[in-house]
Amino acid sequence: MYISIIGDVYMVQAMIQISDEANQILNIVKARYSLKDKSGAIEKVVLEFGEDLLEPQLRPEFIQKMKERQKEKTVKVTDFRKYFNLK
Repeated sequence: MYISIIGDVYMVQAMIQISDEANQILNIVKARYSLKDKSGAIEKVVLEFGEDLLEPQLRPEFIQKMKERQKEKTVKVTDFRKYFNLK
């Protein structure tokens, strides 16, 4: 395994062993998304699968949403139960 540096982008290259079934799936992904090579297919599959694995706090859209919420007007609440009509 080695790392190639292209501009400011670091790309890791690795030799991998996959099953015939995984290879067929990569070929389908490559064709379906008109990708240049299997590296693109691997990246597509990993990034899509990775979205489900990432903690919501780490997702860029979550961070953006929290930044927007910070700008919202706040309300001072002295009695939480009364304010939200809870018994």
